[in-house]
Amino acid sequence: MNRRKFITLLGGAAAWPLAARAQQSAMPVVGFVNAGSPDVVIVAGFRKGLNEAGYVESQNVTVEYHWLEGQFDRLPALMADLARRRVAVIATPNGNLAAIAAKAATTTIPIVFSVGEDPVKLALVDSLARPGGNATGANIFNNEITAKRLGLLHELVPKASRIAVLVNPANTPVAETTLRDIPEAARALGLQTHILNASTSREIEAAFAALGREQADALFVAADGFFNSRPGRLATLAAHYRIPAAYSVREAVEAGGLMSYGVDRADGSRQVGVYTGQILKGAKPADLPVLQSSKFEFVINAQTARLLGIEVPNALQLLADEVIE
Repeated sequence: MNRRKFITLLGGAAAWPLAARAQQSAMPVVGFVNAGSPDVVIVAGFRKGLNEAGYVESQNVTVEYHWLEGQFDRLPALMADLARRRVAVIATPNGNLAAIAAKAATTTIPIVFSVGEDPVKLALVDSLARPGGNATGANIFNNEITAKRLGLLHELVPKASRIAVLVNPANTPVAETTLRDIPEAARALGLQTHILNASTSREIEAAFAALGREQADALFVAADGFFNSRPGRLATLAAHYRIPAAYSVREAVEAGGLMSYGVDRADGSRQVGVYTGQILKGAKPADLPVLQSSKFEFVINAQTARLLGIEVPNALQLLADEVIE
């Protein structure tokens, strides 16, 4: 091979990675922000929604994942950086504070959220039917089904009269709503409550250790993204301290927790993915009405109930979407 041909071939080979990088840089970039730890359920749902809208990660869209690990103080700087870099969309599945921080950082970059509070009250949209502005998404009703979950826990463990309530004070919207709704729901059921605060993994351990001192009969875990991303650890601690516990996510029950009642998180994240894809295709957030989650799940772990000496009433078994044996 002569020198000229060799240089030509070498130049062509070198051009391949350059072309690949150019193609990747030309893809729209989505900033994905969640308050918890890496969560396969949320990611799988989001990717499914993107696929339904015609987008496949790393093929025609780039997704930057940002997991806050409960460190909400990182939000302002993170959102400011995403806004400065002009990402195509900011997606905040399962995150009130993340959506609020995104809205504060930009009035032009499209934002797609799923929140557990009324997005009008959170000042994210003008109305559900006509969002206006640069944000839209889904209301997943986490905070509005607090009383229902407490009632199901009471039916499952009727002898439990003193309920410990685990909240994350760093997640202000969820904590405030839980502390507002739980006392009224507890009074209606004749229950006493005691609040336990935890914003870090170490504080979660300390909160469980306090259950015995507080003589709690059962535990109610608030619908918080930081807690939801740790279902296995929460279920393990509940088993260690032999405490019946109610969660907002089914993954905790699959890991050995007693019961859960809440929205289908995968479906909520899928809705965020679908709207993200539609916006990438040219849709305007102001024209996309806020979706209302309608898929709720009640899951019971019958094996855990037996280990705790709890007999699951037939009525609850029939009501449950799934009873794990």
